[in-house]
Amino acid sequence: MTTAIHRFVEDARKGCLPNVISRLDSGWAILGEKQILRGYCLLLPDPVVPHLNALKGSDRDRFLSDMARLGDAVLAVTGAVRINYEMLGNLEPALHAHVVPRYKDESPELGTKPIWFYDWSVAKPFDHYGDRDLVVKLKRELGA
Repeated sequence: MTTAIHRFVEDARKGCLPNVISRLDSGWAILGEKQILRGYCLLLPDPVVPHLNALKGSDRDRFLSDMARLGDAVLAVTGAVRINYEMLGNLEPALHAHVVPRYKDESPELGTKPIWFYDWSVAKPFDHYGDRDLVVKLKRELGA
């Protein structure tokens, strides 16, 4: 089965995925195509697997460690107050982790809910030039 995750990883390997931050031990750190909250990222495994339970031993440890490393970098660079992590796979049935910065100034109605409650139709799209500084800072923070 080919999912968006498969396509993203293939494009990242080819060097033609514009929102790539860095190649990590377990896969690819990318900025979300929609920046619903500034610094929203994903971790994509390489190779792609169907879900977390398909990874065993050190491969699973590496993915989870990279997810936390990416969260640490997002936290340091954005000034968020915390990071939320989600692995759903319901719409795209391939492992990927959402790394979501949460901010003190989020609205009270949305600040305690998952980001899926936000109106994604008005989210700022990734901008290769406008988000370049954020990508560079995240890459530097990841030591990549």
